[in-house]
Amino acid sequence: MTDIRSMSLEELTLFITENGFERYRAKQLLSFLKAGADSFDEMTNLPKKLIAFLKENAYLARADIVRKQVSSIDGTVKYLFSLSDSECVESVVMSYHHGYTICVSTQVGCKMGCTFCATGKSGFSRSLTASEMIAQITSAQKDLDIRISNVVLMGMGEPFDNFENVVRFLKLVSSEDSLNIGMRHITVSTCGIVPKIYEFADLELQCGLSVSLHSPFDEKRSETMPINRRYDIAELMKACRYYLKKTNRRISFEYALISGVNDTERDARELSHLLKGMLCHINLIPVNEVSGTGYQKSDLKRQQSFVNILTSLGLNATVRRTLGADIDASCGQLKRNFQKGDV
Repeated sequence: MTDIRSMSLEELTLFITENGFERYRAKQLLSFLKAGADSFDEMTNLPKKLIAFLKENAYLARADIVRKQVSSIDGTVKYLFSLSDSECVESVVMSYHHGYTICVSTQVGCKMGCTFCATGKSGFSRSLTASEMIAQITSAQKDLDIRISNVVLMGMGEPFDNFENVVRFLKLVSSEDSLNIGMRHITVSTCGIVPKIYEFADLELQCGLSVSLHSPFDEKRSETMPINRRYDIAELMKACRYYLKKTNRRISFEYALISGVNDTERDARELSHLLKGMLCHINLIPVNEVSGTGYQKSDLKRQQSFVNILTSLGLNATVRRTLGADIDASCGQLKRNFQKGDV
């Protein structure tokens, strides 16, 4: 069965014409996909013969809403989507002054084992196709009756562990024939799979790169992020500098502030030394207090002290505004609660 949502216009046109249908039908089909069609029966402008052919030879990846939570504080919406094999992933839609942003999942679960993350505690099942990533966006748009203008691949999973499907997604979602979300409005996150950072840089896609750092010290980072045992901070920084040279685009370094773990003055000063001279922004995130980790977020005084040290040393750093605090909006928590029967 052919995965229609994962095809470009050129691929879809070839598929259509090779099977005896007019090439313009491909654009018609794409217009229905762009609108979020979940079945071929919704494509009323297509001839019955083509619809019958598609039903027999193709399928539409879906992301069906299993649970939906809406924050009473800021309107952030969190979805638990069911995929065709009944696996579940999460997405979060956030409203900003510049429009709507969706946080998309790229895998069912995650292999990376970061100790502060809820997703990895549910294990890893499989990677998502490009079509399943797109379906998260179209389902949310359809449900909320909005147009999403920004995408961050920071949901469940490690995007660079699903590299080929993620790159296909990026090219599709930014295409005028698809959702037409510009590359500069898309950010891809990684925990630091170094070879893929080089490969991603060489593609020169002009979307954003976000790197999860969380400590400037190898010993501490290895304790919370097992990936550091394979690619240490020195290797990671070398790859990041290559990315900057290749793309001339700023990197965002994610840094979860964990009380008593990585939030001291020494941590801040070493972090500033590590990133000095790099075109970057440091996104400080009070850690999500996930059940079972024992981690607590740094208090407000410590958060402010940390950011003050970084900015006084010439770095661009801010504490990220917390959205959806009343609905556990960090990815992984809704699925874990659902699996336990708590929601």
